[in-house]
Amino acid sequence: MTRPLTDDQRLLQDSAREFFAERAPVKALRADRAAGRPFDPALWQEIAALGFAGAAVPEAYGGSGMGWRSLGLVLEAAGRTLVASPLLQSALVGVAAIEALGSDAQRAAWLPAIAAGEMTTALGLDEGAHHAPSRIAMRAVREPGGWRLEGQKRFVPDGATASHLLIAALAAPTPGAPESLSVFCVAGSADGLVRKPLAMADSRGMADLDLTAVRVADDAVLGSVGEAATALEGVLDTARIGLAAEMLGAADALFALTLDHLKTRRQFGQPIGAFQSLQHRAARMFVDLELTRSCVLAALDALDDAAGVSTSVRSAAAQGASVASVASVASLASLASLAKARAGDTLHLVSNEAVQLHGGVGMTDAYDAGLYLKRARVLETLYGTAGWHRDRSARLDGY
Repeated sequence: MTRPLTDDQRLLQDSAREFFAERAPVKALRADRAAGRPFDPALWQEIAALGFAGAAVPEAYGGSGMGWRSLGLVLEAAGRTLVASPLLQSALVGVAAIEALGSDAQRAAWLPAIAAGEMTTALGLDEGAHHAPSRIAMRAVREPGGWRLEGQKRFVPDGATASHLLIAALAAPTPGAPESLSVFCVAGSADGLVRKPLAMADSRGMADLDLTAVRVADDAVLGSVGEAATALEGVLDTARIGLAAEMLGAADALFALTLDHLKTRRQFGQPIGAFQSLQHRAARMFVDLELTRSCVLAALDALDDAAGVSTSVRSAAAQGASVASVASVASLASLASLAKARAGDTLHLVSNEAVQLHGGVGMTDAYDAGLYLKRARVLETLYGTAGWHRDRSARLDGY
């Protein structure tokens, strides 16, 4: 059973929904698209000023320390109006990566900058057309005073605009040692970095990155060389859960938009929503939305539980961590895949039904339903499709 929202969380949810509805409605996305910009920098500064960018950043590093569920509520509110911003890649993925992998000095330098909106990040992971975190082939070769990266990253969200890129690559901690996964923080202005912006259906700043000629210093490695594999999987699960929250917001808003159309569009002298066949289709969407909401909230709660465990397990390990705590951390991967798969299925259903129930006009650019559908198709594939996550869930359960 998911926990009810606290008073602070309800206030945050209401504030986020009101802000995005007023300051960043869907027409703002149209304005960004017309101007050829992936997002509005002024809007991002307002988001940071309201504390949204630092919702999951600990208070010691300049954030509010409200936790992942609180940030999930903000992402859901942003998804409702298709907000284009660095919120997901910076406030969620970047913060999760730096907290999980970074040294104390890196956390002190970068987390306050993200919370203040001064630093944006993008995670460069996949190297092919599909999500495949187990097939990273990019290498980092040791050189005097630093590292030389060899390879490319494809379909990097916010890769065209981020001030810093978090790049997953294989590296050997010492000469002759086996290579294992590491994460490098590469400045967006680094010499040799080539960004190729992609014209995606949702008009966001996705890009392919060529890092073959990029060199970074030793302090660019997040934490220790070759010790990122386990932590990075947790970062990806955090990204999947946050993405599911955004997808829930988009699906919920699109359902409301469609429901309003069913109530106002008239045919044969009555609203089309009076026809029982259309009522059944709306009912199915409503049920799927409520199921998705439960999955997403449960996953966000698990993230907060795991975050609480992670700060205490190091000191408690010698005394024996509780079985329940360890189990809650182990179940996070299953809940992440459940949330992402469920959100993917629901958003796919709602976006298809919205276009169809709007009739022919649903596919025209003048109606918002088409914009939601385009965003849906990108979100469904990011960090694993519903099918990918069902397969992963089955493997986690031993099938």
